[in-house]
Amino acid sequence: MTSEKTVLITGTSSGIGLAAAIGSARAGWTTIATMRDTGKAEGVLKAAAEAGVADRIQVKCLDVTDTESIAACLDEVVAEHGRLDALVNNAGAAQVGTIEQSTLDEVRAAMEVNFFGVVAMTRAVLPHLRASRGRVITVSSVGGVVGQPFNEAYCAAKFAVEGFMQSLAPVAATVGVDVTVIEPGAVASEFVANLGLDVPALLAAAGPYAPALQAYIARTRDSFGNAQTPAEAAAPIIDALTADRPAFRIQTSQWARDFVATTLADPDGSAVQTLTHTWVR
Repeated sequence: MTSEKTVLITGTSSGIGLAAAIGSARAGWTTIATMRDTGKAEGVLKAAAEAGVADRIQVKCLDVTDTESIAACLDEVVAEHGRLDALVNNAGAAQVGTIEQSTLDEVRAAMEVNFFGVVAMTRAVLPHLRASRGRVITVSSVGGVVGQPFNEAYCAAKFAVEGFMQSLAPVAATVGVDVTVIEPGAVASEFVANLGLDVPALLAAAGPYAPALQAYIARTRDSFGNAQTPAEAAAPIIDALTADRPAFRIQTSQWARDFVATTLADPDGSAVQTLTHTWVR
């Protein structure tokens, strides 16, 4: 057992999650780096060794869509470390397609990982975070604020995450738990590569949507050419972990701030939070 602060991060086999695990360990946190398949742990373990923080990172198996897996992982963490001070909800999966040509099972699968996984993790950790007066940090997306073509299911899940967290934040604050959402834009990571999209096949099957899909794919390729690195996108997560009072909503770049401002007149979420906090105090 340890008195050092402990953070559990989901989806750490690559990308933002891996970078956040290394960043939190560098910041002095005992870091529980979780992933569904621990056979993919080599990346985070190698990065931890190179950063000189291998002694602060522990890899554990966790599937955010499996309540038994969540419970087993949390039981181990609390038994071994005696506390949990923060959760970083990072695990997620993209789903590209428009609704007429997507199955309901595909839409439900996107919601299961990107929304219900976040809900299940947050629900499970709250008793521990109340005890430590900790915080929940959730990686959302600019797609949780601005709906994007051919991302209906993904954006719907991220919009749901934002509504869930915005509603939870004032209630959690009454028991000492801070809630923050992180909104990255394009990030150069395996998240995109792992989609395994067969673009010619997609276009061939798109029927009347083919011209729009082709334009979307071209625009997306261009945007990822100027993407943030995972480490750049993860830096605000570490800031939120260590800040005395992190903002509710944090974008990871000026581009992301400008983009969400097309929808939001309250970019950091403070106006809504100031309002709704008065409803529970």
